[in-house]
Amino acid sequence: MLKPSDKWTWYYDDKEEHLMLDLGDSMIFKTNLSRKLVVDCAFGINEFSVDDASAFQTYKEQIAHLELSEPRQAELALYCVAAKRFHKPVQPKSWFFDSLSDGESSFEEGDFVQLSASSNSGTFIVLEVGECASLCASVSLEAFQLSGSKSLEFGQAIKVMHDRMLLIKYQVQSQHVAMAG
Repeated sequence: MLKPSDKWTWYYDDKEEHLMLDLGDSMIFKTNLSRKLVVDCAFGINEFSVDDASAFQTYKEQIAHLELSEPRQAELALYCVAAKRFHKPVQPKSWFFDSLSDGESSFEEGDFVQLSASSNSGTFIVLEVGECASLCASVSLEAFQLSGSKSLEFGQAIKVMHDRMLLIKYQVQSQHVAMAG
């Protein structure tokens, strides 16, 4: 699994038309954030910060609960960090989703939530918690159908009102070890 480094740098690549992360050793990660989705500061050179590393660790620990390969886990964690830091503020797009709760639940960064649209249900990870809505990213390798013509790809973020989100609790399984003397 990747280990964050203060040598990593974010930059916007005009040729690729996406935000990129230079991981050093000739490795470049292309995020899923295009020009229209990023804040203005993304167009300069930005160091991978202590806050980025902390967010990466939070997401990495949560994502380990998912049945994804290590490379896909790393990809999703980096998509999450990029969206948390550089995604433009957006209005919630809750109309795509069914109401699942009273909206009174409190959510934390890294929580998994269920969202349901008319034809399907999926798991999302919370990236940024707001007062009434949160930015979430799809954790499914399959596209999540929002409507007949719109879908969310793996790692793609969307802002959703809290009454559309249902918290998913993962049970941490402990292994019993017999000590031999």
